[in-house]
Amino acid sequence: MIVVELTGEPAGYSGKMVLEDVHLRIDAGERIAIVGESGAGKTTLLKLIEKRSAVPVALVPQNLGLVRALTVFHNVYMGRLNAHSALYNLRNLVWPAHREVADVRAVLEPLRLTDKIFTPVGQLSGGQQQRTAVARALYSTGGLLIGDEPVSAVDDHQARELLGIAGREKQTVVVALHDRALALSFADRVIGLRNGAIVLDSPAAGLLPGDLDHLYLT
Repeated sequence: MIVVELTGEPAGYSGKMVLEDVHLRIDAGERIAIVGESGAGKTTLLKLIEKRSAVPVALVPQNLGLVRALTVFHNVYMGRLNAHSALYNLRNLVWPAHREVADVRAVLEPLRLTDKIFTPVGQLSGGQQQRTAVARALYSTGGLLIGDEPVSAVDDHQARELLGIAGREKQTVVVALHDRALALSFADRVIGLRNGAIVLDSPAAGLLPGDLDHLYLT
């Protein structure tokens, strides 16, 4: 199944063109890492993929998109707001249902956040907040997980762990990563950007971090 197909698409923001003539196909089941230096267009490409996706998307934005005054439970629960009525969602805001708490707790367990389930997000560390955002995406019904530097605030071990969980729980995963070694260890396909263009689209197998140096050389 084709999840995303871009044929000569342009993309930008605030009237500024960032990407031009983008040709890209993403099939269900792929694990894709997007790499390139800051400003190369990774975030813009992710937004274009989200916009053109043929399936619902589970998103981990770079700014996380969390409500700091609400608890971890409520932030994760937001991943499935569209699956329930407004009245049911309001009830869970005031008095969380036991079933929903159990479901959220199950998502939090492998992320080691169960003890923070009713802690306001604003009281968490940066790494814990990022894991909460990943948990929300995992809880979402979206089959395509898109993450913009979704593991930048955790250590290498946790980063590999989080990406591994995402790869098991979601059918298709597309993430922008700044760590080249991490990108190659997680992905089965690597897309490299330079100066607003896709200059690399290759299987990850057999690639070394040094093979991506040309994406970063000035």
